[in-house]
Amino acid sequence: MTSYIIEADGGSRGNPGPAGYGAVVKDASDGQVLAEAAEAIGVTTNNVAEYRGLIAGLQAALRLGGEGASVAVRMDSKLVVEQMAGRWKIKNEGLRPLAMEAGSLVRRLRVTEWTWIPRERNKHADRLANEAMDAAAKGLTWKAGGTTEPGAPGAAPARSGALEDSEASRASGVSRAERPAPKASGATARSAAVAPPGVAQQTDLLDAGSAISEISAPTASIAAAQQRTGKGTGWRPPTRVATSLLLLRHGETELSLERRFSGRGDVELTPNGLAQAAAAAERLSREPYRPDAIISSPLERARQTAQAVAQRTGLDVEVDEDLRELDFGAWEGHTFTEVQRRWPAELTAWLADPETAPPGGESFASAARRVQAAGERLIERYEGKTILAVSHVTPIKILLRLALMAPLESLYRMHLDLACLSLIEYYADGPAVVKSFNDTGHLRRG
Repeated sequence: MTSYIIEADGGSRGNPGPAGYGAVVKDASDGQVLAEAAEAIGVTTNNVAEYRGLIAGLQAALRLGGEGASVAVRMDSKLVVEQMAGRWKIKNEGLRPLAMEAGSLVRRLRVTEWTWIPRERNKHADRLANEAMDAAAKGLTWKAGGTTEPGAPGAAPARSGALEDSEASRASGVSRAERPAPKASGATARSAAVAPPGVAQQTDLLDAGSAISEISAPTASIAAAQQRTGKGTGWRPPTRVATSLLLLRHGETELSLERRFSGRGDVELTPNGLAQAAAAAERLSREPYRPDAIISSPLERARQTAQAVAQRTGLDVEVDEDLRELDFGAWEGHTFTEVQRRWPAELTAWLADPETAPPGGESFASAARRVQAAGERLIERYEGKTILAVSHVTPIKILLRLALMAPLESLYRMHLDLACLSLIEYYADGPAVVKSFNDTGHLRRG
């Protein structure tokens, strides 16, 4: 069975600045180059570009070797290597979606090593990244085999290492002065042409203006600025078919009606809750909402709500244990006032720190880990489709805050009504976008 080596790189000329990535996949037995990938991805940072290079390399290896292929990853980005190996924490929330995307690909392969290599041993990937950026600067698109000669004059201004140094130094305790000098490189985005050397796969460039309506707000603002200044070359829209995650909170229960802590307790919907579920089902049975799959929390109130949608759409309901509500432990069934009187110190601590759990219960931080895992599974399994996840306040807030790259503390600043609908769209070559939040239009009576 063939084993593969991935070498990847990415860089930004300005950090942030015009960026690109390069990746090469080799046969581990003889070093033969089997695939190359490179792309210029507009304005972004070194770290983003390096993650994009890794993602492109993993995708290429998956195409070559299929599920379970044996892969060794080698990069000169200490940050990416250590984070993907699980030895460093990801402190920059902006990198977390990229790490999640890379992680979903890693789970489909068998990665045998994560190795940092000095940049002089990563010249192939570095060259590809610079070729892609040089091509974009000339209004061209990189193709396998190269559109510019390697080492052309002015091809590779040294990139700034400020962002990588700051986070990597914090994670490792190594000062910038002790680390290798920043490299002259470049690389970014994803979905690059991937082909054996010499086989051209041309990808059309798109003017920034035509892409603005289809990319996320931060990217769109940059694209708009480039268009105004006449520097739109190199921008492309993200994947046009998003993976849509509809998030539906369950309908009313006796505990929610009385404003009591309702976590793992398996209460049923009230008659009004059933009516709310039916109203949501009617809305979700029509375009543009109609889901391809329905996933529910295992708790009865969520399953009843999901079943109402299933009856209108003809779909089956799948259950995911990780979509269950937070375990409130000793506070289950109590009102906020009752908890405040009986557990004042514990409540104060819980409201101040998402790492703190109710007595005998579960912290927000712990719940976030399982909910994030559930979200990753759904996005990977139903790529390009519309998923309806029927759940509870806490899991829905967690998925929304992950999409917004917000801290855990943001959970204290969100409100979700009963039977409300929220929508997140995930693009393979862009960030998640929250399209709607706490939408209860289907509950209003005309």
